[in-house]
Amino acid sequence: MYFGKIKEHTSSRVPPNQNVTTTFPVLHYGNVPYYSDMDQWSLQIFGEVHSPITLGYDEVLKLEQKEYQNDIHCVTGWSKLDTVWTGISCRSIAQRVEVKESARYVILHAEEDWSTNIPIEDFMKESSLLAHSYNHEKLTPEHGFPLRAVFPHLYFWKSAKWLRGIEFSAVDTPGFWERNGYHNYGDPFKEQRFTWD
Repeated sequence: MYFGKIKEHTSSRVPPNQNVTTTFPVLHYGNVPYYSDMDQWSLQIFGEVHSPITLGYDEVLKLEQKEYQNDIHCVTGWSKLDTVWTGISCRSIAQRVEVKESARYVILHAEEDWSTNIPIEDFMKESSLLAHSYNHEKLTPEHGFPLRAVFPHLYFWKSAKWLRGIEFSAVDTPGFWERNGYHNYGDPFKEQRFTWD
């Protein structure tokens, strides 16, 4: 008798030395930005592209929307399963700006000059998202409102909060945490937490 697809066992979804939480811890460096007027916010997409653009918040909401359910893993040791995110796919943004063949990396720029870096292949994954909502509700300021990245296959510091710019680059440029001892890539299943891992 067939009962449908068996759900993947939880233990195989949790990387080594991670603990599953039902809460959503808030961890960040610097101040939490609060916007009283969304006209103050914009997202610039630039670099190794043929058609750079700047989007306002309303324009982001008018783009084709995607919803993904995935697990997230923080370098500090917690994992949260079955999180639901809504936003625009990173792949669609790359197509919109017509990324040049010379682009090999994506540098994410956030408030207070914070940044992080990922290979372009990771930005282009099907599950990679620029999210404005979590569990069907608008992001809170603490979790990245108005827009954050979500790269569930990497440690969650790579999923930059409070995005202001997406730069396609021919060269790798380590961001804040990468320059301060964190691993340049950050695969949770390989425990790539720190530079020496």
